[in-house]
Amino acid sequence: MQAGRTDEAAPGMRRMTVAQAIVTWLANQFIEIDGKPQRICAGGFGIFGHGNAPSLGEALYEARDALPLYRGQNEQSMGFAAAAYTKAHLRRRFMFCTASAGPGTANLLTAAALAHANRLPMLMLCGDNFLTRLPDPVLQQLEHFGNPTLGVTDAFKAVTRFWDRITHPAQILNSLPAALNTMLDPADCGPAFIALPQDLQGWAHDYPEAFFTPRTHRIRRAAPDPADIAEAAALLTGAKRPIIIAGGGVQYSQAVAELTAFADAHQIPVVETIAGRANLVWDHPLNIGPIGVTGSDSANAIAGKADVILAVGTRLQDFTTGSWSAFAPDARIIGLNVGRHDAAKHLSLPLVSDARTGLLDLAPALKGYTAPTDWLALAKAERKTWNTYVARNTGPRNGLPTYAQAIGAVNARCTPQDRVVTAAGGLPAEVTANWRTLGIGTVDVEFGFSCMGYEIAGGWGAKIAQAETNPKAETIVFVGDGSYLLMNSDIYSSVLTGHKLIVIVLDNGGFAVINKLQKNTGNASFNTLFADCPTIPEPFAVDFAAHARAMGALTEDVENLEDFGAAFDRAKAADRTTVIVMRVDPHDGWTDQGHTWWEVGLAQVSPRASIKDARTQQELARTRQRQGV
Repeated sequence: MQAGRTDEAAPGMRRMTVAQAIVTWLANQFIEIDGKPQRICAGGFGIFGHGNAPSLGEALYEARDALPLYRGQNEQSMGFAAAAYTKAHLRRRFMFCTASAGPGTANLLTAAALAHANRLPMLMLCGDNFLTRLPDPVLQQLEHFGNPTLGVTDAFKAVTRFWDRITHPAQILNSLPAALNTMLDPADCGPAFIALPQDLQGWAHDYPEAFFTPRTHRIRRAAPDPADIAEAAALLTGAKRPIIIAGGGVQYSQAVAELTAFADAHQIPVVETIAGRANLVWDHPLNIGPIGVTGSDSANAIAGKADVILAVGTRLQDFTTGSWSAFAPDARIIGLNVGRHDAAKHLSLPLVSDARTGLLDLAPALKGYTAPTDWLALAKAERKTWNTYVARNTGPRNGLPTYAQAIGAVNARCTPQDRVVTAAGGLPAEVTANWRTLGIGTVDVEFGFSCMGYEIAGGWGAKIAQAETNPKAETIVFVGDGSYLLMNSDIYSSVLTGHKLIVIVLDNGGFAVINKLQKNTGNASFNTLFADCPTIPEPFAVDFAAHARAMGALTEDVENLEDFGAAFDRAKAADRTTVIVMRVDPHDGWTDQGHTWWEVGLAQVSPRASIKDARTQQELARTRQRQGV
């Protein structure tokens, strides 16, 4: 900053504030999608306060047409909406989030962690303490007496892929491109955080005009090493019982067609991770089902017998691998992944490559190989048995409705274009196991961070993206009563902005899935269901329909599946967000098949025999766990 200077910039330079320069640069970054250039940054979500309104707000107002700004209700939910938006756009477009200094910025931490765990690009532009320190200590400042540079914004270093604090106006000439390169990098993709001191945001500087020249970017496709292709091909062509694990990276690489063609050509069964749900439609003959802790008997059965596993675009999280018990001890893994860290996990043969490019290069190296017919017949028979179970699990039964039945009723009424969003609690497992995918890339089960509160906020962000590409399709949110109580204000956001959602609130009286975990591990029901909380003398139910109605949504409260289905049909025909509430069974009716072992921390010492028995059973199951291999 040059104090007091207000004269015009030199030729080829543009005099702007730091905030104006950031916004102008963002508005001039493009990416080509389906042959058309579009802004990489589609706009943002913001809550203004003293830390960002005066200068960054001024710049965003001038750019409000190019970068539309959605008013958030909660900074955390803004981040969730941004994450869902970029996920729907397969990481090719993103939204920024701006928050004021102090608690507004701190509220974004959970959302940043979610984006980091899920490898999703999101830009955070947040207020910070004054660079000059002249007015210190300022409102909402954390004072660290031995380190005055330390503050709330430093907390984001653990949950971002790129972090910087702007300490001079010229610094953004390097920081902004570096942040964007990180967000567009297939291997290092994740959230970027830029701390903007409140005074510096308004400081003027002479920036080169060339910095603001519109630029069209592309996402690189890393090609595999030919030697790795040869080694992987040798391993696969010798396989008697091969499978493909298809992860979320298949969709981000836009490699669904190549994956399908590869599996068809070589007749290799495919199983899906949670993030990889909707890589194949449910009735594709090689789709053997979801794998892992929240998977299917069919996928887990063949995974346990497989001798060679081609893991494509997956980070092999514990819910995929059954805490590394899902595979035979001597099974070999080929890690086809753009990230070297993911490709080499558990001594896998690493094939570091973009998924699409890797599959296209690997296919001819297999020289016509196809999996043995008896292996394929076994896989298809297992899937047929699982389909029968799902039909029964989602069908009629006595008693209160179940998650699975609600999922089945919605599934039967959806089109292939409709998108489903859920996260955390029992619903991710139930959707993963029971949902029959009708359209490619239409399932968003956030289980990378398994974050309560993502559901409704993520639905809003997904619908904003959907409105840009397929506005007639529905965005359907499955949410439990626990997550609804945690974060629900974006029902109001969706009504305000005209982004219609269908929100299914399934009320089981608390955190029922953790209550189930307590019972499965020998523990007592304690502090999960409202009825089991010693500090609650007289539990009562929330009127979720009345609450949602107060936020402008249409609402229906139903008691049975017949009424539920009719309410869903009316919601599809409605012109605005509709919330359907149904009480479901907290104890019975869970999907009881399709689960691998899952390692959780159990007490080694306890006065209760039930805990000791659970610990003994866990150690017995551990004998199948692959330890680092």
